[in-house]
Amino acid sequence: MVIGPAANHAPLPVTSAPTRGSKMAASAAMERLSYVLGLLLLLHSTDSFYVPGVAPINFHRNDPVEIKAVKLTSSRTQLPYEYYSLPFCQPSKITYKAENLGEVLRGDRIVNTPFQVSMNVEKKCEVLCNVPNKPVTLTVEQSKLIAERIREDYYVHLIADNLPVATRLEFYSNREEEEKKKEKDVQFEHGYRLGFMDNNKFYLHNHLSFILYYHREDVEESQEHTYRVVRFEVIPQSIKLEDLKADEKSMCTLPEATGSAPQEIDPTKENQLLFTYSVHWEESDIKWASRWDTYLTMSDVQIHWFSIINSVVVVFFLSGILSMIIIRTLRKDIANYNKEDDIEDTMEESGWKLVHGDVFRPPQYPMILSSLLGSGIQLFCMILIVIFVAMLGMLSPSSRGALMTTACFLFMFMGVFGGFFAGRLYRTLKGHRWKKGAFCTATLYPGVVFGICFVLNCFIWGKHSSGAVPFPTMVALLCMWFGISLPLVYLGYYFGFRKQPYDNPVRTNQIPRQIPEQRWYMNKFVGILMAGILPFGAMFIELFFIFSAIWENQFYYLFGFLFLVFIILVVSCSQISIVMVYFQLCAEDYRWWWRTFLVSGGSAFYVLIYAVFYFVNKVFLLGESAMFLGVTVGFGKGNGGPAESHSSHASAQGSADSPSRQDRGVCPRTCAEQHSLTPPQRGISLQLDKN
Repeated sequence: MVIGPAANHAPLPVTSAPTRGSKMAASAAMERLSYVLGLLLLLHSTDSFYVPGVAPINFHRNDPVEIKAVKLTSSRTQLPYEYYSLPFCQPSKITYKAENLGEVLRGDRIVNTPFQVSMNVEKKCEVLCNVPNKPVTLTVEQSKLIAERIREDYYVHLIADNLPVATRLEFYSNREEEEKKKEKDVQFEHGYRLGFMDNNKFYLHNHLSFILYYHREDVEESQEHTYRVVRFEVIPQSIKLEDLKADEKSMCTLPEATGSAPQEIDPTKENQLLFTYSVHWEESDIKWASRWDTYLTMSDVQIHWFSIINSVVVVFFLSGILSMIIIRTLRKDIANYNKEDDIEDTMEESGWKLVHGDVFRPPQYPMILSSLLGSGIQLFCMILIVIFVAMLGMLSPSSRGALMTTACFLFMFMGVFGGFFAGRLYRTLKGHRWKKGAFCTATLYPGVVFGICFVLNCFIWGKHSSGAVPFPTMVALLCMWFGISLPLVYLGYYFGFRKQPYDNPVRTNQIPRQIPEQRWYMNKFVGILMAGILPFGAMFIELFFIFSAIWENQFYYLFGFLFLVFIILVVSCSQISIVMVYFQLCAEDYRWWWRTFLVSGGSAFYVLIYAVFYFVNKVFLLGESAMFLGVTVGFGKGNGGPAESHSSHASAQGSADSPSRQDRGVCPRTCAEQHSLTPPQRGISLQLDKN
C-alpha cells in the first residue's frame, strides 16, 4: 500500500537550485515517511485480533467445552439468584468469572460447574457429583428451599462457549391427529425449568440431557478438523433414585420409558437423589455467525410494522395541526410585534397576540428548570447513541452486559452536553449563580434515580438475591458520578453560561399582565393528561415487548424498530408541546415554560398505568411489587417514553397475543411423562388451540 505523496506517480517539477527551505521540507517529509513505514512494519508483524467475546473459538475433537452457570431467574419473583444458592453438585474449586458493570447490574454471577463435556464426544449417562454411586442427601432446609424455588417457577441458565442453553418447545396448532403431524411450531425457551409441580407435590429435574450442535469448519486435507459450537439445547428430566443405576465409575443407566417415576422433593424431610447428565453431539449447517438467530428470530414482524404505521399516523395528525396553526395564523402576524405598535391597536387584538410582551418572562425556579432540561439532554444523547449503535449490531447479546455498561458510561460522558445547554438556558432566564446551577444539574435527576435504586437494592439485599448491587459496585458508580459526570457537567455549564444567551424575538414588558380566569380544560393537570395520550399511543405496542424482555427474561434485538419508535416519540412529544403551548397562549396564559416541559412528559403517566396493567395481567410478583413499580417510575422520570434503554423481546419466537411464559411452559401432564424419555426426545411437545 502506498501512502501520501508517493501515491501520485506524476513526475515532480524540476527546480534549478533547491533552496534551504525546500531542503528542510524534504527532510521533514522523509522523516514522516520513515515513521509511516515503521508503523506499517509494526502492524504487519502483529497478529490479527478480535474484540473479546466476539471472536469464535475453534475446538478439536476431545477438547473440553466448559459449561458455566449464569444464574437462576423467575418471571414470578423477578429476583435472580446465584447457581450455587441451591445445593447443586460443586466442582473441587469454584471460580467466578470477572464480570463487567452490566453483568453485575443484571445479577449475572457466572461460575464454573462440574459438567465434563468434550467436543464431539458422546456420553450416555454419567453421575455428576464426585463420589460415585453415592446419592446426594438434601437436608430439610435444603429441601424446603428447592421446593420453594420450584413453586416460584425458577429457571436455570447455563452457557457453553458463551451460548445460552435453551429448551425446545414444540407447539401443535391443531388438536386433530392428522393435522398434528403436519403443522408443528418449534420455539426455544431461555434456560430450563428447575422442576415442576403435580398434585401439590414437587419434582426436581435431576437429569440433564445436553444436545450440542457443532459446525465443521473447512480446512486443508493435511490439517485436523476444527469445530464450533452453534447451538446448546437441554432436555431436563426427573428420574427417581431407585430407577437410576450407577456404578463405581460414575456411569449410570437410564430407566426404560415405562415404569419409572419422577424424583420427588418432600420439603418436610431429608431427600436422597442423584444428579446425572448425558451429552449428545450433532452436526449442523448453521455457521458460527448465525448461531444467535435461534434466540433472536422474529416471527412477529407484522405487529411491529403495525406499530410503526400507527405511530406515523399520529405524527402526521400532529403535523397537520401544526401546519394549520403556523401557516394560517402565525406567519402573517409574528413580524408585527417587533415594531412599535399603538396601544389602541394592541388592545383590539385577542388571544395569544395580547401576551406577546410577557411570553418570554422568566419562570419560577429557573435553576431547577434548566437542571431538568440539562438532564433530559444528557439522557437523550445517551439513549440516541445506544439505540443507534445497537441497531448497527455492535451491542450483540453475545457480549453480556455490554449494552448496560455502554449506557452507564455514555450517560456520564454526555454530562458535558447537558451542562452546556443547561448553562445557556439558565443565563437566558436571567440566572446568575452558575456554580450552584451546575451542581444542581449534575445531582438532581441522578440523585433521585440513585435514591430509588438504593431503596430497592435494600429490599433485594434482604432477599439475598444476586440482583442486589454489591457495595463495591455501588461505590464505583458513585466514583463515576462524582469523578466523571460532575466535572463534565461543570465544564459544559461553564462554557454554556459564558455563551451568548438565546435571543428573544419580542421584547418583554416591565409590568406583568394579569392572567384571566382559565377554563377547566386549560388546567395544567388536565392538559398533561390530554397531551400524553398521543405520544403514548405512538409507542405502546413496542413497550409491550420491552416489558416482556425486562420482566420475563427474554431477549430483545429489534433495535431497528425501537430506533424508529424513539424518533417518532421525540417528534410527537415536541409537536404536542407546541400545540399545547399555542392553546395556552390563546387563553392569554403566558406561563408556558414549566407547562411545556411537563406536557411533553405526560406520556410517562400512561406508561405507569400500562405498567400496572402489565403487572396485573402478565407478571405475578410474590411480594416484590416495589421493584417492578420502582423501576417503571424511574423510566417514567427519565423521559416519559418507553424504556429506551436497552433490553428484550421474545426468547426465540412469539408475539403479543402468544401465551405468556407461564402458560406456554411445561404442563403437569407433560412434566409427569417427560422424566422417562429414553433416549431423550427432541423438545417438549405442547398442544395448543391457537384458534
